[in-house]
Amino acid sequence: MRIRALLVAVLVCCLFASVIATALIDIPSMIGDRQPGVDADSKSLEDGSERMQTATPTDTSVQTATPSDGIPGFENTTSALACPKHARADGEPRILDKPRIVELYPNPTTYENVGEFFVLETPPETSLENWTVTDGHTTATFPNETVSDRVAVTTDANETATLTDDSPLELDGHLRLATDGDSLELRNGSERIDTVSYDDAPLAERWYRSDLEEGNTDNPTAGESQGKWWPRDATCLERTTTDADEATAFVLPDSPDIPLETIRDAENRLVVAGYTFTSETIAAELVKASERGVDVDVLLESGPVGGTPEPTESILESLEDGDVNVRATGGEGARYQFHHPKYAIADDTVLVTSENWKPSGLGGDSSRGWGITVEDRELATALETVFIADFEGWDTKSGASHRENTTFVDDETDERGQTEFTSEHRAEAVDVDGVELLLAPDNAQERVRELLAEAEDEILVKQASIGGSGVSLVEETVDAARRGVEVRILLDSSWYVEDDNAELKASLERTAADEELPLEVSLVEPGDRFEKIHAKGVIIDDETTLVGSLNWNDNSLENNREVVLAVHGEEPAAYYRAVFDDDWQGESWSLPVGLSLGVIVALIVAALVGHRYITFGDREVSAVGKSDNSSRRSGTEQPSEDIAQRNDSGESDSVSPADRDDTAKRSGDRPE
Repeated sequence: MRIRALLVAVLVCCLFASVIATALIDIPSMIGDRQPGVDADSKSLEDGSERMQTATPTDTSVQTATPSDGIPGFENTTSALACPKHARADGEPRILDKPRIVELYPNPTTYENVGEFFVLETPPETSLENWTVTDGHTTATFPNETVSDRVAVTTDANETATLTDDSPLELDGHLRLATDGDSLELRNGSERIDTVSYDDAPLAERWYRSDLEEGNTDNPTAGESQGKWWPRDATCLERTTTDADEATAFVLPDSPDIPLETIRDAENRLVVAGYTFTSETIAAELVKASERGVDVDVLLESGPVGGTPEPTESILESLEDGDVNVRATGGEGARYQFHHPKYAIADDTVLVTSENWKPSGLGGDSSRGWGITVEDRELATALETVFIADFEGWDTKSGASHRENTTFVDDETDERGQTEFTSEHRAEAVDVDGVELLLAPDNAQERVRELLAEAEDEILVKQASIGGSGVSLVEETVDAARRGVEVRILLDSSWYVEDDNAELKASLERTAADEELPLEVSLVEPGDRFEKIHAKGVIIDDETTLVGSLNWNDNSLENNREVVLAVHGEEPAAYYRAVFDDDWQGESWSLPVGLSLGVIVALIVAALVGHRYITFGDREVSAVGKSDNSSRRSGTEQPSEDIAQRNDSGESDSVSPADRDDTAKRSGDRPE
C-alpha cells in the first residue's frame, strides 16, 4: 500500500508539473516575446562544346559596395577582397613607366606544363631589341619587336593562346618556370630591368604581382617582389549591394513548397546552381519550365565528397531530354575546390539557401536549413553574372559528358523513405533594409568578419559543423564575446560531426569559463521537427542575417565557390531567431524556478513517505541496500541520449587536391 501511495503521489506531482510547464512554455510563442540570450538549457551548449545560350542580362555590371544609409556596416568600411585586384576581369590596367613582370603561370594543367608563361606589362611602344630573360640556369631571347601594354611571354605561343586572353609572345631559346619556386630576371643587354621571385606554384593558379604602383621607378632585386596566387579565371568580385525592401524567409523541412513555387513562377529565364542534385520533383519542374518556353540552365559540382550520388544519373538524363542545359564543373586544377552554392534565379527573383537540390535538403525530408527569396532585378543580374562566369568556365563539361565519364555511387540517404516532420515555422514575407551578395572565395570571409567585428549585443551562429577554433570567423566571434557580446553557437550532433563538434564545444567553453565570456555552445538533438542541422546561418544584433552555403571552415572560406546573402532588417532577423531559439531548446524544457522548487518539495515529501521499502512482486528490498539489478532497465543498460552512433571506417583528416572523392572527409572541411 505504501509503495502504491508513493507511486500515485509521484505521478500526480509529475502530471501537475507537466501541465503547468507546458502552458508556461507555450506563452512566449503565443505572444511573440522572444528575449535575446534566453535559452532553455544553458548547459547544452568541370569538353563539351555545349555552352549556355544565355539571355543576356540588361546590365551585367556588378555594383560594388558603397556607403548606404540605413544598412549597418556600410559606413567607414572598404570592399575587402581575398583575391588580388588585378585578377578582376573589369580591373583597369596599371599605368607603368617601366616594363614589369606582373603575372606568372608556371603550373598549368597541360602535359609537362607546356604553354606556361609570364605576363609582361610595358609602357607604349616599348622596343624588345636585345632583351633576354633568365632563371639563373638558362636564358631565352625576346623577338625584336615593339610592344605596348600586356603580352604573355612563353616558349610555346600556340599552347599559351589557349590559356590566356593576353597576346602570346614567343621566346627564342629554352626557359622553364619551376613549379617549386624560382626567380626570373629581365635584362636589356647588360641592364637589369626587373626581377621577380615566387614560391611553390599551386596547380592552375596564377601569381599576381601586388607591389607595383603608378609611376614607380625602382628596379626591385630578387626576393623583393610581392604577389598572390589565385586560380586561373576564378572571379574576383567585390560584394554587391542592393536596396531590396522585401523578401520571403523560409526554413526546411517546414517549407519545401517555396523552391517549387519559385521555379513554377519563372517566365523567361531560370538558372539553378548547386553541389548535388537528386530531386526528381525539382527536376520535373525544371523540365516543365523548359516546355513552357523558359530558358533553363543548371550547374553542378562534378566530384562531390564520396562521389556523385547514383540518382543524379537519371536526373541528368531527364533534364537533357527536357532541353535543360546542364553542365558540371570541377576536375584537376579546377577554379574552385568545390562548387558548393545552392541558389536559383527565376527572372528577377533570387533564391539562396543552405540546402542541396535533393529530397533530404530542399525536398524537406530531413535537414534543418535556412532559405530566402528576394525579388530584385539588381541582385538577380549580379548573381547571374556570377553564374555565367562559373557556367562558361574552362573547367566545366556538358551534362552528357559528365554522365559518360562519371562513376555514380550509391547514396543511402536518397533511398530513405520520406519522413513527416512537424511544421512549426511557416514561410513569412518580411520587410528588409537592403541585401548584400557575398561570394567565396572572393569577398565573403572578409565581409563576414567585418560584420562580426561590428556586433554590439548578440551573435547567433547555426552550423552543421565548424572547422575548429582557429577558423577566422570563430576567432572574430570569440573576440566579440570578449567585448561583452552574447554569443550562442548551435551545432549538429550527427555521427560524422559529433566528436569534432563536441571537442570544439569543450574548447570554446573552457575559453569562456577561463575568461568569463558570455559564450555558449550546444549540440542539437534530432527530434520531430528535423533530422539534422544543415543550416549555415548567422544573426547579428537582431538586425543582420546571413543565409547561404558558407560553412565555417577554411576550405569553404578560401577555396570553394559559395554564395551568401547578408540580409539587413529586423523582420528577417526575428524570423530566423525564432527558429534558432526553438532549435536551441530542442526537445528539452525547463521549469520556472518557483514551480521547480514546488515540484521538488513535493517529490521529496513523497519520497520520504515510502523511502524505507520498495515492493517488487512478493519481494521487499530496502532502498538503502537495493539490488545490483536496479541499475538495469529491461535487462539492457541504456546509453546516454546525447551520444550518437559513430562510423569507425577511418575517414581522412585532410584535404587532398589529387583525390576529390576523398577530400574533406573530416567534419571541419566537409562540404554539405
